[in-house]
Amino acid sequence: MRGRPFTKALLPIAAAAFAGAAGFLAQPLTSGHGVVRTAIAAPADELFKPIATVLRDPRCMNCHPVGDRPRQGDDRHFHLQNVSRGEDDLGFVNLRCTACHRSENNAYSGVPGAPNWHLAPLAMGWEGLDDAQLCAVLTDKSKNGGRDIAALVEHMASDKLVMWGWNPGGNRKPVATPHDVFVKQLHAWQAANAPCPKSATP
Repeated sequence: MRGRPFTKALLPIAAAAFAGAAGFLAQPLTSGHGVVRTAIAAPADELFKPIATVLRDPRCMNCHPVGDRPRQGDDRHFHLQNVSRGEDDLGFVNLRCTACHRSENNAYSGVPGAPNWHLAPLAMGWEGLDDAQLCAVLTDKSKNGGRDIAALVEHMASDKLVMWGWNPGGNRKPVATPHDVFVKQLHAWQAANAPCPKSATP
């Protein structure tokens, strides 16, 4: 009987040590319905995977092409009117993004809108990249606008153009992962020093 309190006292310490040795991280996540749940523990180098899933959503990928033509719709077809990026990622002189896209969605025309609507730079083209390549491009300050990890997380968590993906208007589907869950995933990844997955190619 004497040893029981001592054993109970050691259990939380042993559990914490095991989790740390395994390199696992877990934290509470809030679903889109406000229900708090616990994330499944995952190795640190897998923390980017759910983030990559969000970045590959059509709402994000349509504006992150590897070429000069933006895409649109859930099927990611090329933008109508033969729209192209132009020299400053805001369209050619005769067909600027702002000619149609305003700072908010237009409920009458169905045209989407958000502040600073523009195409992502060519350096941030994500099409065809695996998780490791996507993470490498995303965290490369020479390609991501000079952002460190903290600024990058802040950008993805609160930038109004990014957040449009969760309120796209019209018949467009919002990003599948609830925004609050995505933010929790970002912070977990940041807390682990933003590890990138191992490349699938040698």
